Amino acid sequence: MPLRNATLHLTEELLARSSVTPLDAGCQDLISSRLEALGFACEKLESGPADFRVSNLWAKRSANRHNRAGASAKTLVFAGHTDVVPTGPLAQWDSAPFSPSHRDGRLYGRGASDMKTSLAAFVVAIEEFLADTPEPAINVALLLTSDEEGPALDGTVVVCHTLKARGEVLDYCIVGEPTSVERTGDMIKNGRRGTMSGKLTVKGVQGHIAYPHMADNPIHRAMPALAELVSVRWDEGNTYFPPTSWQISNMHGGTGASNVIPGEVVIDFNFRFCTESTPESLQTRLCALLDRHGLNYDLAWTIGGLPFLTPPGTLVDAVRDAIRDETGLETQLSTTGGTSDGRFLAQICPQVIELGPPNATIHKINEYVALADIEPLKNIYRRVLERLHQQAQA
Repeated sequence: MPLRNATLHLTEELLARSSVTPLDAGCQDLISSRLEALGFACEKLESGPADFRVSNLWAKRSANRHNRAGASAKTLVFAGHTDVVPTGPLAQWDSAPFSPSHRDGRLYGRGASDMKTSLAAFVVAIEEFLADTPEPAINVALLLTSDEEGPALDGTVVVCHTLKARGEVLDYCIVGEPTSVERTGDMIKNGRRGTMSGKLTVKGVQGHIAYPHMADNPIHRAMPALAELVSVRWDEGNTYFPPTSWQISNMHGGTGASNVIPGEVVIDFNFRFCTESTPESLQTRLCALLDRHGLNYDLAWTIGGLPFLTPPGTLVDAVRDAIRDETGLETQLSTTGGTSDGRFLAQICPQVIELGPPNATIHKINEYVALADIEPLKNIYRRVLERLHQQAQA
């Protein structure tokens, strides 16, 4: 049987490992050893170039049974990342970032909130669930990567492609991102906006600034179009998402000299878009606007992730019930914030939510998790397992 405070102890073991992207520092081996003891088949899926080698883990325990209707058992996946962001200036930390420390009811260390506490809670929740339910009616799986905080090119997306090619069916997924605000469970993410970036190069003719009639200033040319883009209403959003937004992030033009009209200006911009728009519709509308303004331009697009949404249903309801029973809270559904690996998982899994501890200190100096938030998180994960198992038996 799991020891009391097992979640805290495992969290501390994981925090002590300096796993800055793309390093895993043995976190996945530590977790694999515990899962293998429970009957999980653990598979390492490394990816990436030699100088940026990414560790991925796919671990699954099959139910080896069908439900009463004869259908195959459904699969719940816990997903997360073992990598963390860099520490920043060590002198600004009150304790060493990879030496877990306790102060004022808090556990300090890089990754405490994002997201090693969630990983430990996954593992101990599974251990406790299987101790009470050695023959569950659901498959249980774990997907981990060491490339979530980095480029995210060789992490979860690679595993998802592998699983899809194999015909692996996933039904439910819980990503351990830190989604809560004040207390564990007060907010979950049941979707995320898509992200699409563009690099727009508006071309002109370089010349002497005293002879503008002999040049063509691309900055001046671009300004009316940019002003109109700022005012465009791309969509109205919906019940779950705010309207799509368009923002300029960088603008580069000029030679550095004060008497030269530049030959081009480069504008970096980004769409954060909801399910009311598609990459194709946004690209078409933006290009039509640029063409209407008569600009001579090049435009390169990068789609960082598509939006996804899991409306209330089997998984959301199970998570809501688990949070209510454990904490008394009525959780808030949200799609705010940046992207996560949920965008990859949603391409192969129909129901994806994110649930983790409070996120107030993620990526900050002196990152911490309140000790009072650790056990409730583990218990919520375990309660979700229990509910899905009970539903599968019905």
